[in-house]
Amino acid sequence: MCGIAGWLSFQRDLRTDRSAVGAMTRTMACRGPDAEGGWADRHIAFGHRRLAVIDLEGGAQPMTVDTAGGRVAMTYSGEAYNFVELRDELRRRGHQFRTSSDTEVVLRGYLEWGEALVDRLDGMYAFAVWDSRDEKLVLVRDRLGIKPLFFHPTADGVLFGSEPKAILAHPQVKRVIKTEGLREMLNGWNTPGVAVWDGMREVRPGGLVVIDRSGVRERTYWQLSPREHTDDLDTTIAATRDLFEDVVAHQLVADVQQCVLLSGGLDSSSLTVVAAKQLAAQGERVHTYSVDFVGRNEAFRPDLMRATPDSPFVHDVAGHIGSVHQDIVLPYTSMADWDNRRAVIAARDFPVGMADVDVPLYMLFKAIREHSTVALSGEGADEVFAGYPWFHIPELAEAEIYPWMVPVLAAWDDANATGMMNPDLVAALDLETYFKDSYHDAAAAVESLPAEDERERRMRVMCHLHLTRFLPMLLDRKDRISMAVGLEVRVPYCDHRLVEYVYNTPWAMKTFDGREKSLLRAAAGELLPASVRERVKSPFPATQDDRYAGELQQMARELVSEPDHPVFQFTDRAWVENVVRMDPADVSDSTREALDRTIDIATWVDLYQPEIQLG
Repeated sequence: MCGIAGWLSFQRDLRTDRSAVGAMTRTMACRGPDAEGGWADRHIAFGHRRLAVIDLEGGAQPMTVDTAGGRVAMTYSGEAYNFVELRDELRRRGHQFRTSSDTEVVLRGYLEWGEALVDRLDGMYAFAVWDSRDEKLVLVRDRLGIKPLFFHPTADGVLFGSEPKAILAHPQVKRVIKTEGLREMLNGWNTPGVAVWDGMREVRPGGLVVIDRSGVRERTYWQLSPREHTDDLDTTIAATRDLFEDVVAHQLVADVQQCVLLSGGLDSSSLTVVAAKQLAAQGERVHTYSVDFVGRNEAFRPDLMRATPDSPFVHDVAGHIGSVHQDIVLPYTSMADWDNRRAVIAARDFPVGMADVDVPLYMLFKAIREHSTVALSGEGADEVFAGYPWFHIPELAEAEIYPWMVPVLAAWDDANATGMMNPDLVAALDLETYFKDSYHDAAAAVESLPAEDERERRMRVMCHLHLTRFLPMLLDRKDRISMAVGLEVRVPYCDHRLVEYVYNTPWAMKTFDGREKSLLRAAAGELLPASVRERVKSPFPATQDDRYAGELQQMARELVSEPDHPVFQFTDRAWVENVVRMDPADVSDSTREALDRTIDIATWVDLYQPEIQLG
């Protein structure tokens, strides 16, 4: 796992102008703490930060190969899980390898198949190839968008990087955010191809971008498509099990210490027991980690989202498989620490307003990185197997809006009842119309099979929106926060083969036992303790310590003490002043979340100093 950056300029000789790419690359030192590399030719310069996971000695980058027609160079981030099979095929075709790395396999795969290489890769990756034979740059991103990749067209080429901060470090780029970028920043989903910063775009999941002297061309090489499902239920369960076990086996390949993130839910527990089974066959024990808050288990209060605390279920699984387990237990004050918050905002490049999730995730990853370089995560299972409550509540599933936004907007309305947002900004953005238009555009683009009835089509749309709008947002969070501490997180549930198969399974099979995630429970349930097998979904743990609101109020007091803090371009000062005067016990959950977002925005403004242009 790494960070990549580059500059293509057809009007410059970048062999003598490499300082800008060096600055771009250094912004991502945390993504690659093991090494830094650079390479330049006349019109192209690459930068690379390396986190060594496979072939620790031989996988240095950028990597080049000289051919009869010219040099081909690559800077690469990610893992190609089928690199062994691809390497064997390439050897049969006459290729010789200098290293044992998957990087060289991908580069030589490009030499053999050109852009068609993308159809053969299985993994999470983002990479750039400079092909001097045609004077073209090829940018590629994995099918589900697990690894990030952004680009910024220029008058004579393009800038690119794993993260926006790399592009923002280039002297030609201005830190401007316009109306569309603000809407994207404040929404609750990821719009494919759209970036927050003006002039910048993301390479779409399953996308390929080619830049040459004629300009920029984008195409999609993979997308979710409807296919007839002919397997019966027993065959479907068996196929799901076989696919998942194969995915986990491929993702357990590494030359460094690995672990599994264990929350005690069905997703992470299923992943853990399958990984434990496979490692046991190799004579190894699985290492597991979980996160919690001081006193949360003893003073737990059930709510609409979390019926039970995680800890008892985590320990049931860890004891069941005999894992080497560690609980990472955090004080509520960790989320109100300015340094932690700055680290998270710097990692994500824009304010999401979820410090009660992002900061604990950052602290968990930071603790894990002291022992492991690679972690396997259950992210994606809810989107693949339809695990969220709103999949199974008809009025939410049939709402003419992204279903996960219904509770968010209710909380938003509550927090805004007294004017949380700057009223001028609210009027300029017209978020209500934007939210509705985005949903209708996304839903209308979903293809279905001719024989599907209205119910089946509706649930296909639901699954598609979760996989293409909601999941990318979660994957971005996982990548950015884990890479902020140099930890590679792998997501087996997001393997495209598993996603395709389950996506095209009829809704009746996805819910054959009348519950959420029926297929996953049936496929892995026999390996799980009964307590976990029957547990209802519970999201990432959040502190229930009432003192957290008081900590946020104190942070907000620092903001209102500054007469001209730019955060008040976004948030209404009078609203903040009113909230900081409240008794902490009277601060509602929605108001606390709104205050959290205010502080995130303030932190982001201080770090990035964006120029806001409305209209």
